[in-house]
Amino acid sequence: MKIMNGQFPSIEQVTDTYLKQQGKRTENSGTEPKDFDEVLNSLKFSKHAAYRLQDRNIELSDSQIDRLNAGMQKANEKGINESLVLMDQMAFIVNVKNSTVITALNENEVKENVFTNIDGAVIV
Repeated sequence: MKIMNGQFPSIEQVTDTYLKQQGKRTENSGTEPKDFDEVLNSLKFSKHAAYRLQDRNIELSDSQIDRLNAGMQKANEKGINESLVLMDQMAFIVNVKNSTVITALNENEVKENVFTNIDGAVIV
């Protein structure tokens, strides 16, 4: 991956690199096609969150991404708009309506931190 002036050319390259997703996603990848609800509710990472993942050396496994997505879906079921999702000594602020992770904190940043502008929390 090429980094230009501290910037990534695209958000897809950031998520592919820092979320351990190898290669480009294609329609003909040999996997089962996802139904509309699954695509609509799939988790995305904002540019800020992708930067925080890189800056804080946070790498998420496929299992952790699935758990984070499940936490976002639980928040949605409870009517939460901005959720704190706690997982494995990490914290994520998720905009539930847009299915987007806004920021990510590692174990060091979570300690003695105050979380504002959330209306619910989910522990996964």
